[in-house]
Amino acid sequence: MRSRLSSVAAMAVAVFFIGEGAAFADMPALANYETKADDSLKSLQINDSGEGRREGIAIIELDPDSPDYGKVLMEIPVSPDLVLHHIFYNRALTKAYVTALEKEVLHVIDLTSFPYRMKPIPTPGCKTQENIILSDDDKTWFVTCMGSANVVVGDAVKDEMTDTIAMPGSFPHGITLDERIDRILVASCVAPDMSGVGHTVEVIKASTHEHLDSLQVSEKKGAAPVEVVFIPESEPPTAYVTNMMEDSLWAVVWNAETETFDSRKVFDFGAHDAHWPLEIYFNRALDRLYVTTADPGNFHIFDISDGPMAPKLLKQLPAAGGAHHVAFTTDETRAYVQNSLLNIPGLSDGSITVIDLEKQEVVDSIDVFKDRGLTPNSLTMLPRWYHPAGHFNNGPSS
Repeated sequence: MRSRLSSVAAMAVAVFFIGEGAAFADMPALANYETKADDSLKSLQINDSGEGRREGIAIIELDPDSPDYGKVLMEIPVSPDLVLHHIFYNRALTKAYVTALEKEVLHVIDLTSFPYRMKPIPTPGCKTQENIILSDDDKTWFVTCMGSANVVVGDAVKDEMTDTIAMPGSFPHGITLDERIDRILVASCVAPDMSGVGHTVEVIKASTHEHLDSLQVSEKKGAAPVEVVFIPESEPPTAYVTNMMEDSLWAVVWNAETETFDSRKVFDFGAHDAHWPLEIYFNRALDRLYVTTADPGNFHIFDISDGPMAPKLLKQLPAAGGAHHVAFTTDETRAYVQNSLLNIPGLSDGSITVIDLEKQEVVDSIDVFKDRGLTPNSLTMLPRWYHPAGHFNNGPSS
């Protein structure tokens, strides 16, 4: 499997990450895809390749003025038993890290060296890799391991694993870092086989890798916090948390006197008939918050100009089942919502919803994957066109 991923797919990814030389596209984005699941709930698709199942990576054109708009420009199929997950960039956009749900191996692509190749980084003990953050100096990475109750730490210069942070009883998924207070927050979500559900955010001291605390961020157990993201430049440092199974948005605020966090619920998606809140994004002015909800599939625009504890819902726009990751244009005029959550029936529409952020309205649906019986699992602009949307240290959240 490694040779298939490292040779064939790596050559394709090399082309994908060409910046100035990408004359074949005007605003290309990278998506990994798989065959859409049948009508049976599958847990992360792990160990379930299925007869005839396809999986691969593709480049899709998202510039509405391009003659190739909405088309797949290039795709490379990979072995159907490979469970591709997400791609994360470092702050300098010189490296791309690829997480894996099935293998205890992280991959890195050096974007400054051509031809590009996928370099495997062994991460023993890291099962069901989810999200990555990097330190502000791009010298250390942290990877959440949802299936093994830990976070693995690595040297981002040598790209080798250096430490493991154990958090017994947790299901690490979302992760965020604020070096001003030397703290990492990790959302404890669900076990890969759904045998357990979390309701806390785990607190880690970034400099020492010490697991300090488990902070409840829900009104009851089983809320499944999925993403946690510090609001850039917030004072005091504040992070938002989406509770997937409680349909809520919480805020955790740094308390300098006690050196702990205070938590509070700040929005109820369920009251708006929106369920399974997932991803969190911001504009550059930091007066807008964007959140996706998977069921029935919506894109929410909030005004947070009055402070993070008082988000005001401006618009709830329909996307499609499984509304998940979002790619933003660098001029912040459009957002592209990838509609699929873990290929769960009913939450894996397979389309990409196009949103005009200035008019706050849906303007199109790109169905190129859906029409082929496929569903995209993530979506991110290539580095030249990439907008971090508040995720300054990592790429798009899972």
